[in-house]
Amino acid sequence: QVQLVESGGGLVQPGGSLRLSCTASGSIFSIRSMSWYRQAPGKERELVAGITYVGDTNYADSVKGRFTISRDNAKNTVFLQMDNLKPEDTAVFYCRAADVRYGIDSWGKGTLVTVSS
Repeated sequence: QVQLVESGGGLVQPGGSLRLSCTASGSIFSIRSMSWYRQAPGKERELVAGITYVGDTNYADSVKGRFTISRDNAKNTVFLQMDNLKPEDTAVFYCRAADVRYGIDSWGKGTLVTVSS
């Protein structure tokens, strides 16, 4: 399994920006799906954004136009650029690597994002 470590979380005011990083212990070049999930207090974990190994992306409706997912295969890192943050974006954000071809389904331990004035 791939080990994932998230970073970049913190406290930000509404309207602010953060960039989350997810660094893998091995190559992510051929991993079919890298994605970000989040879990707010008292809520279910939900998909925020995903990116395939060919660069196709998808986003939750609630973050479209505000969040951007990208991957740097040379650095084995996936990023989540979050702009115009809102208090309802407050959550623990998790990175996930998944590829059924290789039996990969790995999660990071999460990074906390708090949006508050």
